[in-house]
Amino acid sequence: MGYNIDMEEIIFVDKPSGMSSFGAVARVRRLLSEREGHKVKVGHTGTLDPFATGLLILLAGKATKKAPELTKKDKVYEATIRLGAISSTCDPEGEITINDDAPQFTLDEIDVVARQFVGEIEQTPPAFSAIKINGQRAYRLARAGKEVEMPKRKVQIYSIDVLEYHAPYLKIRTHVGSGTYIRTLAEDLGRALGCGAYTTELRRTKIADYDITKVPLFELPV
Repeated sequence: MGYNIDMEEIIFVDKPSGMSSFGAVARVRRLLSEREGHKVKVGHTGTLDPFATGLLILLAGKATKKAPELTKKDKVYEATIRLGAISSTCDPEGEITINDDAPQFTLDEIDVVARQFVGEIEQTPPAFSAIKINGQRAYRLARAGKEVEMPKRKVQIYSIDVLEYHAPYLKIRTHVGSGTYIRTLAEDLGRALGCGAYTTELRRTKIADYDITKVPLFELPV
């Protein structure tokens, strides 16, 4: 199982694709509650989309008091972006539309455009997100076919590094402030390039100084 959970300890999880953050919380809560013989409070410190993988920090019992502090920490992601196509959800789970007329780019051209997003920028979060609108999760409203007007927000992007480019797929690493949506960043990048884009893979590798390759990972129960 990786290691035994201490009720005063932060729980580090490598969330698999296909599982929601709330699903990960529920599994750990069930495990701890069975072990302790009573219901144990468990929470997370920032969601990961179901299709995404990577570092998810969970807190149990008294450690949940640390949630506000950890939620605001910077994060590092690696994302694979499909250029020349758009998605209704900005990820592979949505309705995909291919742009057959999308141009080819050089690595330098992509890098120049990507740099425009470094710094404090304004983002419009995706409608398919966990943000609450009038007390309801935005993704629930969107799934119900209701029009969702997402408020813009200012976010901080510290760096964007292009790791690979094999057209039409682009892989980047980005260091961002709390509240930044990588799906939106990919969509905005595609718009700036004039070809459209959406995120096909997303992995969170770091939260503050917690690196997924260095922390003790707890294996989620089935």
